[in-house]
Amino acid sequence: MTAFQIGDFEVAAGTRKTVELPISVLANHTPISLPVHVIHGAKPGPAFFISGVVHGDEILGVEIVRRVVNHNALKELAGTLLAVPIVNTFGFLNHSRYMPDRRDLNRSFPGSDHGSLASLLADLFMKEVVLRSKYGIDLHTAALHRTNLPQIRIAPDEPELLKMAKLFAPPVILISKLRDGTLRQCARDQGVKVLLYEAGEALRFDEIAIDTGVHGILRVMASLKMIALPPHSETKHQTAISLSSTWLRAPEGGVLRSSLPTGAHVSRGEKIGEISNPLGDLSVQVIAEDDGIIIGRTNLPIVNRGDALFHVARMKKSDLVQQPLFDEDEII
Repeated sequence: MTAFQIGDFEVAAGTRKTVELPISVLANHTPISLPVHVIHGAKPGPAFFISGVVHGDEILGVEIVRRVVNHNALKELAGTLLAVPIVNTFGFLNHSRYMPDRRDLNRSFPGSDHGSLASLLADLFMKEVVLRSKYGIDLHTAALHRTNLPQIRIAPDEPELLKMAKLFAPPVILISKLRDGTLRQCARDQGVKVLLYEAGEALRFDEIAIDTGVHGILRVMASLKMIALPPHSETKHQTAISLSSTWLRAPEGGVLRSSLPTGAHVSRGEKIGEISNPLGDLSVQVIAEDDGIIIGRTNLPIVNRGDALFHVARMKKSDLVQQPLFDEDEII
């Protein structure tokens, strides 16, 4: 195996190294870089990346990446793993989803080497990480004051990605259209297969979401023959597949009351919440518009008319399956 080249660095086969790819400097001249932990196996295999904190407040990905790179299975790695726990350092330091120029990094791909700061970072990440890989998993969470059920999102008509998503084995796989400027859209245009993992909430750790992400990544890597896992690593729960989803929005402003968590099954016409004024003498019901599973919801009871309340993955009643919680046998 030859050395792996990234930026101005080489990583010898059978070794690991964290390289710092320069981005810019802060106003006080503190240098900011893109840290990439490269594990270059002694045996041939595909290049695979995992990335967190494309949005600066989605810190859950940092812990998932940490647990993956320190897993015992990676001691006998075939191929190369590029692990980037923090893509958007600027947002991470400021507890902000966005870049300092207020741009959304995940709408700035493929980027440019002579554009805005967001465009510069997107260009660096694409060239040095994504385009050096054949496969990848991009880790995200819900926005501020929301939470997501662990889920994988893939584009329609992607059979190889669907196979990878099933091996990841989240509670739900959502088939969703690609948006312009996103990492996975630009990766697909360049022939790189990328899964999008959504779970948990901004600025918070969630142990089930973290475990699901770690387990899923390792199972996908095992399917690519990059690592070997023990037989008990296979998941014991079923995965539901949804072809579309919808957000239920607040029909009126007020205080929202609902006890339904993410993962709950809902039926068309079912009352899933109630919004009232502070005294409760005026209220309006929130009604499910379709059969499905709640894959995201607001955590903020104070709502205005039109606020997004519940994200429901549409499914027929016959396709709804009970999702058991993970047990100790599923922890790798």
